[in-house]
Amino acid sequence: MKQYQIDEIRLDDYPKIKEYIDQNYGPADLGNIYWIPLPDHLYDNVQARHTTCHPLYFVIELEETCLTCEFLIRTRNRIRCDCIKYANEQQTAYLISFTDRIFEMAGVMT
Repeated sequence: MKQYQIDEIRLDDYPKIKEYIDQNYGPADLGNIYWIPLPDHLYDNVQARHTTCHPLYFVIELEETCLTCEFLIRTRNRIRCDCIKYANEQQTAYLISFTDRIFEMAGVMT
């Protein structure tokens, strides 16, 4: 799996990060998985045409010692589809800046 990971999170910072994500993106699924909607202006041509698959998401997994952002763009509506694929360059840049912004907004230094 292609991913962006920030590791060695201090135990004191974990609750701050979790609180920020919970407040802004809802409670986690399966304990530590967050489905984050990808802004539709970032959809590529195939993704934009697949309106029955919208919204599209990327997943963040938050553990006590690390936060991992997966680069797989997916839908909750289907298991397999042409619109489910790894992030393109523009989407990747967005996912990285989004993940970094979580720490900034939570007041955590990385």
